[in-house]
Amino acid sequence: MVNASLFIHRFAEVFSASQSTPWHLPSQAEQLINEKSKALTAAYKQSGNVFIHESSIVEPQVTMKGPIIIGPGCFIGAHAYLRGGVYLEENVVIGPGCEVKSSFLFKGSALAHFNFAGDSIIGEGVNMEAGSILANHYNERDDKTIRALIDKAIIILPVTKFGSLVGDHSKIGANAVLSPGTVLPSRSVVKRLELIEQVKG
Repeated sequence: MVNASLFIHRFAEVFSASQSTPWHLPSQAEQLINEKSKALTAAYKQSGNVFIHESSIVEPQVTMKGPIIIGPGCFIGAHAYLRGGVYLEENVVIGPGCEVKSSFLFKGSALAHFNFAGDSIIGEGVNMEAGSILANHYNERDDKTIRALIDKAIIILPVTKFGSLVGDHSKIGANAVLSPGTVLPSRSVVKRLELIEQVKG
């Protein structure tokens, strides 16, 4: 059992206790966001199943395939692509040309530009520099099993698509790649151009 609140301190405020293990959340993103949308206030403007807080800015040519919730004070840059269930807490920045798929971003986190975050949970105050990638699938091998390293123990994840669990206030450098199943403790630093592969093979 992995308690995501150890990595993202506000996790339990957003998700119920039964969702404290994070691996299934991205695959359930659409259902979870649809449920959360029922409790939104009138400050959220609805277009289909996309809900945008009135204080947020969405630039032209952004593609959004809901369900999506964009919280207060967010900024979505031109040509960003959000799909498959996306939840942005307050003051999240998604820069130009980014793709976010089936992911949850906590408050104050930022994807600079030309980033991909797939099937991931990104904590509070995380910064991803340009071109950094949270890979969510082993395209290059026949065995699609994803393994995570938690407290020096290897855990086989119960899903074949999962990106990263990124702890609060982590920094991910430009053009870095995090392999599927990466788990970063809070305040981690990933160097520019670095490949994070916590479990080999």
